[in-house]
Amino acid sequence: MDTSAKGLRVLVTAGAAGIGLAIARTFRDHGARVFVCDIDDQALAGLDKDIGRTRADVASRADVDRLFAESHKALGGLDVLVNNAGIAGPTGKVEDIAPEDWDRCIAIDLTGMFNCTRKGMPLLKAAGGGSIVNLSSAAGRHGFPMRSPYSAAKWGVVGFTKSIAVEAGPDKVRCNAILPGIVEGERIERVIAAKAKALGVSHEAFRKELLATTSLHSTVTAQDIADMALFLCTAAGSRITGQAIPVDADVRYLV
Repeated sequence: MDTSAKGLRVLVTAGAAGIGLAIARTFRDHGARVFVCDIDDQALAGLDKDIGRTRADVASRADVDRLFAESHKALGGLDVLVNNAGIAGPTGKVEDIAPEDWDRCIAIDLTGMFNCTRKGMPLLKAAGGGSIVNLSSAAGRHGFPMRSPYSAAKWGVVGFTKSIAVEAGPDKVRCNAILPGIVEGERIERVIAAKAKALGVSHEAFRKELLATTSLHSTVTAQDIADMALFLCTAAGSRITGQAIPVDADVRYLV
């Protein structure tokens, strides 16, 4: 199976930590040249020296314009765009969610993908084709109580992905979505804490309930997600497009 990324020019949003960093390093380790953006200055400063970087908020079109100018200068083109940037958004019943919290979640998790894909598509076409990977979530295929902004955005990512796949297929640009489940790390622990507090239960009690929603009763790792991204963007996945692919230990429902 050919998963060589040698010669690929790869841009990863929110690529200085977590899933994004795992994706950036995996492509780098398989021969790609990689550029990332993030809003975490500390994470950017500590990034591997052979990975290009800049500070950019994907919800800001001015930032995205600058991101693509800087990444193009560093990479000389684009073969792979990984739209990874996203936030958890607010936790609460819909009537209790502040409109500005809804707006911010949608702006980053969905509109940010539009902002980057809009700028990246001409570069992918100019390269003779390429691949886009959009990070959705298990919340993009299940209803998610008390997380309606996040779920709405992640369902939107799937629709966006499928539309772009049809639209850009004739130009040899493939587009797929990865739907992670419960990914190990600080972010999911913050989500568990917020949901536990909202439901009035302990952190550990809710964590146990959460894992029971998966067939494997387990989390997944950032590396699991990175491996799928690499597969989709290399020769091994060259006939796969328009798909929403769960990497989630089989999440059956969300709580």
